Amino acid sequence: MTEAARWIDLFLEAQAAELGAAKNTLLAYARDLKDFSEWVQNQGLALQTLSQPDIDRYLVSCDAQGLARATRARRLSAIRQLYRFAFDERLRADNPAIRIKGPGKAQRLPKTLSEEEVSRLLDMAPAHGRTASERSRNACLVALLYATGMRVSELVSLPLGAARGDPRMILVRGKGGKERMVPLSPPARAALSDWLAIRDAEESARRAKGLQSSPYLFASGGASGHLTRHRFYNLIKEISAKAHVDPDKVTPHTLRHAFATHLLANGADLRVIQTLLGHADVATTEIYTHVLEARLQALVQEHHPLAQAARRKTGGKTSSDGQ
Repeated sequence: MTEAARWIDLFLEAQAAELGAAKNTLLAYARDLKDFSEWVQNQGLALQTLSQPDIDRYLVSCDAQGLARATRARRLSAIRQLYRFAFDERLRADNPAIRIKGPGKAQRLPKTLSEEEVSRLLDMAPAHGRTASERSRNACLVALLYATGMRVSELVSLPLGAARGDPRMILVRGKGGKERMVPLSPPARAALSDWLAIRDAEESARRAKGLQSSPYLFASGGASGHLTRHRFYNLIKEISAKAHVDPDKVTPHTLRHAFATHLLANGADLRVIQTLLGHADVATTEIYTHVLEARLQALVQEHHPLAQAARRKTGGKTSSDGQ
């Protein structure tokens, strides 16, 4: 094993053991640091002696490849974390990445859905599926996702025990193993109850055949033991097409955004939404205030009498339409 590979392995082990980093976070670190270490090796350099100008040159090479600003910012973040770890563990006497300023992330407003579009998805989900079991499961998946704003990984891996007893609140294990309680709406509880009845009957039949029961609410025969994020991603696309909602707009994460945006639009407190979403910092949640501001601006441009008069004078264009 090379010294670079040893550093990266030690770093990833520390992230997993000490900070409880999620599997997807560790995979992202591993991919970014692999690319970085390969570039370092191709330049005839070494992580142990790399300088700040060397890291700057790597970032320039990423830009030259046409990598998105967010990708470059993420790679620099991984490099910073690696060298902070190396410094703390005395693998290096200095930290060459400490003063490097990254490209930052372009602030993009999250895509969301209207309440009417979500209603169409909720109405269509119970009708999508080859069997009564699939239809009930799909209805439960979409209802729970919109009712709670869970991340898709949190939803598909929900333990069966979290759903027992007609719960008013459901326990969700989020990033870094942090737990939070989120309330269930009456429609979501009804969809959950219907799915549990079917699922319990199927589990009884499995046990009668000597097969092992699954600990997950949305069990699957795959390696993970539960429905995968990829399969649910495809399901929500299929449901949106049948519901006549543009599939390009709909992902599991879009429904999470819709949950937050609709709560805020209807008067919910930003701190409450932060807690429900499992955001560590309220600044992350504040993006939804910008979503509402953008929608309000669009409504004013569309419906205000002065804006309409201006469009008539300019042949249908407004100053926001561009030239």
